[in-house]
Amino acid sequence: MRSSLWIVTATVAAALSLGACSSARFGGAPIRSAAAAPANPPPVEAVPSGPVTSAPLPPLEGQPLPPVAGAPMSGMPGAAAPGTEVAGLPPAAAPAPAATPAPASRTAMVGNWTATVAGGSCKVQLTSSPSLDLYRASATGCPSQDLSRIYAWDYRDGEVYLYQTGGAVAARLRGSPGSLSGVLAKSGAPISLSR
Repeated sequence: MRSSLWIVTATVAAALSLGACSSARFGGAPIRSAAAAPANPPPVEAVPSGPVTSAPLPPLEGQPLPPVAGAPMSGMPGAAAPGTEVAGLPPAAAPAPAATPAPASRTAMVGNWTATVAGGSCKVQLTSSPSLDLYRASATGCPSQDLSRIYAWDYRDGEVYLYQTGGAVAARLRGSPGSLSGVLAKSGAPISLSR
């Protein structure tokens, strides 16, 4: 019986020692005691980074830029100046002038206007004084009753909205800071404003 106890003890001791060794040997984490681990590991410093940008790669040395839609881009290396001919390609065209953009803000619309409607003209004033979530407006001497009752205005999505007392839209107009045109909301009659 003593020998079988000794065999069991030796087997258990061997199994424990092999188990402890095998965890580190076969890729497992070695077993550490709590005393061996540091209480507060040192902080890890962040890697500094800068802004991320992208740009087209420069052409290979000695290689011209490939043509875009059959013609080289003006202003780029290897491109022809506007009006000059490159062998086998049509002359490069000068860029077209940009279209006149709509006014960027309502401040360009503030001021005195002359409104022209069927039956005559009158004076309209668009102010920068707030009136709830709109701005104050007034009209004097207008032949159109819809236009004579305006009290507020707003500028949204490139359009000037004129409002009557009660909140109904009197007119919607589009244009530039010097000239607007549109229609009266109820009748559909044309209206224009000019400085």
